[in-house]
Amino acid sequence: MSAFLEIEDLKVSFTTEDGVVQAVDGVSLLVAQGRTLAIVGESGSGKSVTSAAIMGLHNRRRTTVTGSIRLDGEEIVTASDGRLRELRGKRMAMIFQDPLSSLHPFYSVGKQLVEAARVHQNLSRSDARSLAVEMLNKVGIPHAEQRADEYPHQLSGGMRQRVMIAMALMNDPELIIADEPTTALDVTVQAQILDLLATLQDELGTAIVLITHDLGVVANTADDVVVMYAGRVVERGSVRDIFYRPQMPYTWGLLSSLPRMDNDRSIRMVPIPGQPPSLINLPTGCVFRPRCEYHQFVPDGRCDTERPALEDVAEGHAIRCHLTQADRARFAAERLFLPTKEGA
Repeated sequence: MSAFLEIEDLKVSFTTEDGVVQAVDGVSLLVAQGRTLAIVGESGSGKSVTSAAIMGLHNRRRTTVTGSIRLDGEEIVTASDGRLRELRGKRMAMIFQDPLSSLHPFYSVGKQLVEAARVHQNLSRSDARSLAVEMLNKVGIPHAEQRADEYPHQLSGGMRQRVMIAMALMNDPELIIADEPTTALDVTVQAQILDLLATLQDELGTAIVLITHDLGVVANTADDVVVMYAGRVVERGSVRDIFYRPQMPYTWGLLSSLPRMDNDRSIRMVPIPGQPPSLINLPTGCVFRPRCEYHQFVPDGRCDTERPALEDVAEGHAIRCHLTQADRARFAAERLFLPTKEGA
């Protein structure tokens, strides 16, 4: 299956009074149509900056973006602002984290959906209104004809998030980027929103990039996972690779800080010590080294002096770590109570 979205060696930096912030540093990933890629990591790891680069939302006067982002073969990084406006909403769309601040408070949700349709389609206002009501029905909003005339503040958080999804789908985009789409929603509404995205993906074959810090959401929705730390990809693989065969200490830390139904209740969750590094002044060597409890098992102090490359450990599974394969298997089994060999 060929990739619909291809990112190669993406770098995004911002110049500040304190220095250059290297927010994204050499990210490469692929997303095929009909599949969901989850990008996970702590706040400040580069997830949202990557998604904004895909959408061409960075201000070019303040931001330096290099590398390649290809949407169905078309280069995004060097595309003109006019071309990016044509692509946004039509071929790719974004569901933002906070729908209340993303929707305009002075216009009804129906009017905003109508505008989204008419920008990219040759529709009359009445036809666009009919399409807007149809999309509100499709995302599960009851009494859609009436709700279309209401304002964002009149809707619940779950309803507003559904409106954002309807807006993203108005023009049948082939790529949807969902940036923390279930943040601040209760678990029931979270499940409904994620089920809705999965159903629409099955119907339309849409490629989805899911930006999240919630690994429970990832386990239930993603096909492939990219783990980011300090602006770099530190592990990538299938969802089974990441949950059953994780091989990078940072990924172990993320997983061991989650409650698990199959663990003894007496087993305590183990948070990752310390804080992520400053993106202005990254440590030499492995950037995770100051928080990693396994660096002493790497000879010659390589973690302090040599930054590990992202290397394949199996087909479709790559990691960035100096530990030997045997040590990684042993430590993962001890840390996550996994078998040393995963048979399934």
